[in-house]
Amino acid sequence: MFIARQPIFNSTMKVYGYELLYRDNEIDTFFGGASSKEATAKVLGCLFETGIHNITNGQKAFINFDYNFLLSDSMELINPDNLIIEVLEDVKVDEVLLKRLMELKDKGYKIALDDFVEDYNNYPIVPISDIIKYDIISTPLNSIEYDVKRAIGQGKTILAEKIETKEEYEKAKEMGFHLFQGYFFKKPSIIGKANDKKSIKLNYIKIISELCNNEPSYDKISGIIESDVNLAYRLLKIIKNKNSDDLFYSIKKALLYMGFIEIERWINILMLQDLSIDKPMELMRLSLIRSKFGGSLAKRSKYESKFNEITTMLLFSTLEAILDLPMKEALEGIFLSEDIKQSLVDGNGELRSMLDIVLAYEKGNWNEVKVLSLELHIQEGNMYNEYLDAIKYCNEITDKF
Repeated sequence: MFIARQPIFNSTMKVYGYELLYRDNEIDTFFGGASSKEATAKVLGCLFETGIHNITNGQKAFINFDYNFLLSDSMELINPDNLIIEVLEDVKVDEVLLKRLMELKDKGYKIALDDFVEDYNNYPIVPISDIIKYDIISTPLNSIEYDVKRAIGQGKTILAEKIETKEEYEKAKEMGFHLFQGYFFKKPSIIGKANDKKSIKLNYIKIISELCNNEPSYDKISGIIESDVNLAYRLLKIIKNKNSDDLFYSIKKALLYMGFIEIERWINILMLQDLSIDKPMELMRLSLIRSKFGGSLAKRSKYESKFNEITTMLLFSTLEAILDLPMKEALEGIFLSEDIKQSLVDGNGELRSMLDIVLAYEKGNWNEVKVLSLELHIQEGNMYNEYLDAIKYCNEITDKF
């Protein structure tokens, strides 16, 4: 069984909720596509058993439901405070369904219309709905201005999905959209001069405290740095400035090269810099999840011996969005293996397939996940638990900030 999540942001780029993407290997059915009652029941049962908050971190879960499952009571396993019921765009609308949706609303559930393309004034579920999702590829923003204004005037929450650029986000925001979904937040907003970014002060304190011990631990320090993509990036930048010809495939090896005295000097300098960051926290979460999840997969793959390179590559996979630079410029001057650079910059290289499988999983491209699993000699069975463990790891770190 596979479950992944895609963030949904509010107008201040805070995460409002996550749409859950799903497939069950045994039933081989896509959740949100040609889903079956059995498949949907299985994923809800799994979410109930493992705790839905573990995958959504307490935010709303948007889940698609077909006609048959909307009429069942299985969805009521999930607390209405945690669940947004998405009605699929091709669902059959009749009196039975309308009555059931009203019952669910009376129980506190919010109803969302997924990929809405119908006549706003005449579609019978509109009066019942709380959230209307517009796929801006199927329904371009300039074609739905009137309906959006009408919906906002009626107190509906309007969500723009499949937003791919900052410009699309800004236009949707200007039109009055409340929620935003897509991959726009993963891309640089300004191509040009890099902006300095603020590293997390808590990690500075942890590192300095460890350095003050009689016997500091390289393992503990590397663990702290690996949880912060900005610190990891700056560390490898420092190594480059030392004019070394060595390549560093892991954070720990870079630290051993520097030594405790230089690490302490480096950290103190960074702490004196009052840097600002103007990026959604989801980018940091994404880096941590990718690195942890990909590392777990690497241990079960044909690239097990390159675990450190893979986790470093995935940690830096959002760097262009964090620094507002193309990846090639973001990585300039950093000592990384050619495999890492080729994977991140050119889209090839020996390790690229490890990046591809992580990206395919988070997007819910399950067929690609299956193909890459075979190529990498990874058995699919434990992927959901490893993905969930990566989310828990990320939450444990970011909840302290």
